[in-house]
Amino acid sequence: MNRIGISVNKGKPKARVVARQLVWLIEERGAEVYLEPDIAAEMDRPELGLPLDQFPDRVDIVFVLGGDGTLLGIARRFAKSRVPILGFNLGHLGFLSEAEPDSLSSAVERVLAGDYIIEERMMLDAEVIRNGRVMETSVALNDVGIAKGSFSRMITCTVSMDGAYLGTYSGDGLIVSTPTGSTAYSLSCGGPIVWPGLQTLLLTPICPHTLTARPMVLPPDGILEIRVSSTHRDMGLTIDGQLGYRLEVDDIIRVSRSASVTSLIKWKERTFFEVVRKKLQSNGVEDGGWEDKR
Repeated sequence: MNRIGISVNKGKPKARVVARQLVWLIEERGAEVYLEPDIAAEMDRPELGLPLDQFPDRVDIVFVLGGDGTLLGIARRFAKSRVPILGFNLGHLGFLSEAEPDSLSSAVERVLAGDYIIEERMMLDAEVIRNGRVMETSVALNDVGIAKGSFSRMITCTVSMDGAYLGTYSGDGLIVSTPTGSTAYSLSCGGPIVWPGLQTLLLTPICPHTLTARPMVLPPDGILEIRVSSTHRDMGLTIDGQLGYRLEVDDIIRVSRSASVTSLIKWKERTFFEVVRKKLQSNGVEDGGWEDKR
């Protein structure tokens, strides 16, 4: 891993400073480093410029400077390449990120020494089908969300898996998530936390208008088809909460496990359960909530 690409979220105030420090640390250790051309030009190092689309062919690993949203975008963009990604948390929660700005030197040394593991995270393929035609396609690392607009009435989602009727949900919508996405939007809607090493689909209703609607854990190779209906036209599909498509009545959203995966770099000594405790419970401590003193 001696060729490293750095992707920078230009909207993060510290991102350029951290990028400059990383370039110095990587070059000091004799490794190659590449930046997106505009960032390289800002640093007066145009020779380091490389378009982001060329990263998978030229680098061994990608450092992502930003928050979870930044990493999700890069994961979708590099989905087919399987290039390993190391996130540096410059955001609020940083659940997917492994490195912190105060340990840059250690992170670079560990990567160059191979002192890490790679977790291959399941992704989802999503299609919007209208009158028998595929109108939109996308890939997601966290989730595929189907929801009503802010001021609209309920929508109804009729779900089948592999052609068999699964259930009908009326409410604000549905979320289909991966285990990685179980700690994102699905969690806030009452879904379970799923260990990311599992291969499964998670179906979570959003504010269902019935007491019997509960989240469901489904087999990974199942193909979900969700038909949407409502008395209004204000419905939409979201991919990782970042990409959006407008839906129409009787559209079918087909969701299945993708052949693509996201390869995340993780430190060997950190477990998923430790990250859950520190990232999720720590927010409660800061807000005056419960604190685990063990």
